[in-house]
Amino acid sequence: MDEIVLRSMLKWPDVPAVYGWLSLDRRGSWMIKTVAGRFERIAHSAVREFIGRNYAPDSEGRWYFQNGPQRVFVALDYTPWVYSLADTGQGLLAHTGAVPRALEAVFLDDAGALLLKTEIGIGVLLDRDLSAFLERLTDVRGRALERLLEEVAQGAEAQAMLQGKNVPIAPIRSAAVPGRFGFVARPAPRAGEPEC
Repeated sequence: MDEIVLRSMLKWPDVPAVYGWLSLDRRGSWMIKTVAGRFERIAHSAVREFIGRNYAPDSEGRWYFQNGPQRVFVALDYTPWVYSLADTGQGLLAHTGAVPRALEAVFLDDAGALLLKTEIGIGVLLDRDLSAFLERLTDVRGRALERLLEEVAQGAEAQAMLQGKNVPIAPIRSAAVPGRFGFVARPAPRAGEPEC
């Protein structure tokens, strides 16, 4: 987190949290609720970068943006991370600009989306990058990748190779993702907790 944010938390430790005003969509865009009650994409790059640098989970798996002394809890359209392929063609990039170093597992959900488990967390791969990502995967048993994905979609677990490393691929129901990976998609205040 930014140093100025950490200092403000020490100076004003009891600022009530905010719920229902900030969300993360499936494309990795930060969305803010307008006065009219609709969500609009945050377009200003400096604001997006500030949110990304100060984005973290609490001990209950509720993701938030630390805005100075105030926590602004984030409603997640799907996962707390959204991954894309880096412009260099090598590796992944998170919606915050973080660069994950290790792909630990791949999951195929019931809607055909790919979820990637990295050392920074679980995230959905942008659909625009799906084909390019799949081109990098190879089946460890020499089968066509389409066949491997069909088997995973039918409930089987498999192994693939990505850049010379074994990567497990497993099916997952989208409704099971928050519980499996320990996050809260729609954070709400605890009983008796003050909020803005």
